[in-house]
Amino acid sequence: MAAVATPNVELNVTDSAITEIKKFLASEDDLPQSAGLRVRVVPGGCSGFQYSLNIEEDSRQGDFILDKSDIRLFVDMFSAQYLNGVVIDYTSNMMGSGFTFENPNATGGCGCGTSFSA
Repeated sequence: MAAVATPNVELNVTDSAITEIKKFLASEDDLPQSAGLRVRVVPGGCSGFQYSLNIEEDSRQGDFILDKSDIRLFVDMFSAQYLNGVVIDYTSNMMGSGFTFENPNATGGCGCGTSFSA
């Protein structure tokens, strides 16, 4: 019987993004040890897909769970195909501040930077 390859996902998170994620997690009251940040792709936006970040108390069945500098990231199977190799950063400039995503899988995007096509 041939071995079945297990899909994998690798996210890269910059130091500035890790600092901000830790701030968000610390600001939530009574989060359990199992808590983490859900990183996912959802249909929408002007290019077809958009990114979503949410704090959750626990992972779900089938999630990829990644540990990055003492934070847990949860990625569902659907999102994993679009997020593998993505770099999550946090930037602050005159126009505002927020998380940015550098996605090598994207085939197109839009001016807002939060929507992409693949």
